[in-house]
Amino acid sequence: MNNSEQKVVAVIMVGGPTKGTRFRPLSFNTPKPLFPLAGQPMVHHPISACKSIPNLAQIFLIGFHEEREFALYVSSISSELKIPVRYLKEDKPHGSAGGLHYFKDLIMEDNPSHIFLLNCDVCCSFPLPEMLDAHRRYGGMGTLLVIKVSAESASEFGELVADSVTKELLHYTEKPETFVSDLINCGVYVFTPEIFNVIHDIRTQHEDRASLHTLSSYDALRLATKTPTKDFVRLDQDILSPLAGKKQLYTYETMDFWEQIKTPAMSLKCSALYLAQFRFNSPGLLACGDGIKNPTVVGDVYIHPSAKVHPTAKIGPNVSISANVRVAAGVRLISCIILDDAEIQENAFVMYAIVGWKSSLGKWARVQGEGDYKRKLGITILGEAVTVEDEVVVVNSIVLPNKVLNISVQEEIIL
Repeated sequence: MNNSEQKVVAVIMVGGPTKGTRFRPLSFNTPKPLFPLAGQPMVHHPISACKSIPNLAQIFLIGFHEEREFALYVSSISSELKIPVRYLKEDKPHGSAGGLHYFKDLIMEDNPSHIFLLNCDVCCSFPLPEMLDAHRRYGGMGTLLVIKVSAESASEFGELVADSVTKELLHYTEKPETFVSDLINCGVYVFTPEIFNVIHDIRTQHEDRASLHTLSSYDALRLATKTPTKDFVRLDQDILSPLAGKKQLYTYETMDFWEQIKTPAMSLKCSALYLAQFRFNSPGLLACGDGIKNPTVVGDVYIHPSAKVHPTAKIGPNVSISANVRVAAGVRLISCIILDDAEIQENAFVMYAIVGWKSSLGKWARVQGEGDYKRKLGITILGEAVTVEDEVVVVNSIVLPNKVLNISVQEEIIL
């Protein structure tokens, strides 16, 4: 079968409620994968990128959120892309590789020649067709997307060493204590179906290891609470590290942007990155305006069609305005995300902030952060249904849902 006839499937790992704790208060009522970046759910960006894969048969989302939380989105995105998208709920966490194996029969039902595996909380340009071409040239079992970062930040991720000519993965270590390399794992992969045999072998090793140990009842109970079950298989430690240097895994380096979306602050940065990408792949999604019939728009801005923005408002750069938002006269918005049904009253100012669903900012209110995406209080976050009264200033603070602020605050977490 030639390449033009070989089917490909994509799997996107979306995690579950216990995985989104650093994303609070924005994940209290909305699953993290459905939080909007640049006006689209977080998971929408990798899903849209998958459409560029030749002969894509299906897209699977794997996680342990409740199915009802994804049902509406999965239905709408399947219709929009005209590609089957299915949500598969794990009965428990199985690890990044274990989850893949758990649904092996469904993933392989179209007999695909290749399987893409992506993580939902990765923000990048997703060069998937290019990865697939490189993977076929290499002839290995799997190819990782990699990127060079500063030596200072490399230890936060999986560091790796690759052959400069063949691109073979020679060494891999997850979050090392000492510097190994400035080349890191981006969390985007393409595999042949042989990956399932490897995962099966790892599971068998786990079983054998467990059966070799005769433990006291106390030790057995202690280990049961700390040791992953035999079907819990991690892609990084259990597969990438042992197979490095065995001519089975290769790398494809991206020169484009890449970030990991672990916190609300990083979601604001990644929203700006996706808005910038819209200029090249979806310019129709970006707003424009000259301040006469429409608001003045500066730089990359997304405004939902149902939002009402006064012509005297000035919006941008790097602003995303969601459904049914109301923005009054004289408002200034810079580098922010305004979520559904929020209201920004006259002459309010928002910068480096996320304004939660159904929240309200009074006249002349200021909600702002300093724009340090790595610091916990580097931006301001208003949870759902927060009210900031007239002329109140909120700086570098996190406000939990349903609070009313009638005095100014700075560098505070309002519980």
